[in-house]
Amino acid sequence: MKFKISKEHFSTGLRQVTNVVSSKPQMAVLNNVLIKAEGGNVMLTTTNLELGIRCSIKAEVEEPGDITLPVKKLAAIINAMPQQEVVVESSDGQTARIRSGRSDFNRFNGLKAEDFPALPSFVDQHSYELPPQELALMLRSVSYAQSTDENRYILNSVFFNFSEGKLSLVATDGRRLAMISRDMKIDHEDEGSIILPAKTVTELEKLLSQGKMVKISFNERQVAFDIEVGEESSNSGLTGSIYLVSKIVEGSYPNYKQVIPKEAEHRIKVERELMLETVQRVALMTNDKQNSVKLKIADNCLEISGESAELGEAKEPIEVEYTGPEVKIGFNPEFLLSPLRNLTKDEVFFEFKDEMSPGVFKTLDNFLCVVMPLRI
Repeated sequence: MKFKISKEHFSTGLRQVTNVVSSKPQMAVLNNVLIKAEGGNVMLTTTNLELGIRCSIKAEVEEPGDITLPVKKLAAIINAMPQQEVVVESSDGQTARIRSGRSDFNRFNGLKAEDFPALPSFVDQHSYELPPQELALMLRSVSYAQSTDENRYILNSVFFNFSEGKLSLVATDGRRLAMISRDMKIDHEDEGSIILPAKTVTELEKLLSQGKMVKISFNERQVAFDIEVGEESSNSGLTGSIYLVSKIVEGSYPNYKQVIPKEAEHRIKVERELMLETVQRVALMTNDKQNSVKLKIADNCLEISGESAELGEAKEPIEVEYTGPEVKIGFNPEFLLSPLRNLTKDEVFFEFKDEMSPGVFKTLDNFLCVVMPLRI
């Protein structure tokens, strides 16, 4: 095997696949990236047996071949190379020589390609396509609401539901729930759902920034996201597609629809950025023991306040259209900040009933976030 490649292109390709590698892999070869050179491309693959990623980068291949090399050390070596052109070669398929300018890593130990576990292949029972930017925006709108409690593994995830002519994404940790939907042509026989693990969600969000179309395929055990690389990625050296395949979380996702209030008694419209900044400011007066901000809505005014016995109190009014009864509700400030921070719409609607009922953020594009109140 022998190929010449741009330092920047090689580094870009390695960045796509490095994070999958576990710090304590089950087998030594899982520390490595599978490098396969043929045609005008070098294919890079990593896996931790739960999640795998494959991408291709442009290269000048003089002799086709393959090898696996420790991916994190390889990435460090390529980043440190003194010149743009890097030459990689291997005569035995288990040691490599990497050169650039005066620098010569004349023996870099790896493992043979046949020791590397193949990414799972499966017959997709369900398959859909949508622009990656749209999926990235949907994930950003809900992923913060995933649970981080490892004992609630079903909730360490984002739920994908393809049904009734819509793709809906849902995440919840039991104290808040975020959901966003988009219209999509879905035949009745193609309806289905998956629970995508948090680690996969994190990697997918990073990869969706490039590409012009993503194909989602899944069956009852695993899911694949095939991200077609767009022309704008040609400068990065990426070609073809980036392929992510993952196991899905087994089990049944909770009935999230039952926690969404059927109708709102009161509703106000508020500028998202203004409310975000206001909550951030008043939350500075809260602490771990008194970690809540209070919303008081009355007489065309939304007053947001935060206080603690240790620090004192802060409050700030926002002008809104509201003529209903006075309502006071307490919330964890982070549960208000997360949806406000991750949405892109200028205006949001906040629906509420009383101090014991959840508050609901909504936008005009099929987004909602249900937030459970705190005692005040």
